[in-house]
Amino acid sequence: MPITVLIADDQAMVRQGFGALLTAQSDISVIGDAANGQVAVSEAKRLRPDVVLMDVRMPEMNGLDAARAILAAGFDPPVRVLMLTTFDIDDYVYEALSLGASGFLLKDAPAEELVRAVRVVADGQALLAPTVTRRLIADVTRRRARRTPSPALNALTPREREVLELIARGMSNNEIAETLFVAEQTVKTHVSKVFSKLDLRDRAQAVVLAYESGLVTPG
Repeated sequence: MPITVLIADDQAMVRQGFGALLTAQSDISVIGDAANGQVAVSEAKRLRPDVVLMDVRMPEMNGLDAARAILAAGFDPPVRVLMLTTFDIDDYVYEALSLGASGFLLKDAPAEELVRAVRVVADGQALLAPTVTRRLIADVTRRRARRTPSPALNALTPREREVLELIARGMSNNEIAETLFVAEQTVKTHVSKVFSKLDLRDRAQAVVLAYESGLVTPG
């Protein structure tokens, strides 16, 4: 089945351009678009796409509030949200990831990066590998100066803390498995336990917690 996508952006040219690019991929289908946050929420509820490309700044309802409404709806299977922005550094990054958005992408990113982002997010992973996302997360958490140890980390075993640190550094399950010399299924089990113990929705929230708690140092 193709990956279904809803594009939410107040600029028609952006919606059309992204739509044409994604529709050209054999494994992706654009099933709708929205010019503001309110329409994005209603269309997400009606169409249940795999991924919503959500512009941060839109009229009626901004992308953050729209993402919050979509993610709070608890769709099953989940609707993933990939935030889009034209800004290099944006104060919305931290909040968007904390809400459960699966990643952040700059609108001027290369076409192949957008296509890859949709595939990665649809697969249930956070878009953490690109340098820009790690830099944005690190910058926002540094400026917020909230780096205090989280008591919740005490519930993790040494290996689970190690896995959380590697997640925060942008590694996929396969890369973590290669780094720790274990099977990928073992890593998946550790990741599941980390999420459960820390009450995390996904890898994006795991990365925010790791930076905030000081487990990973920005830079």
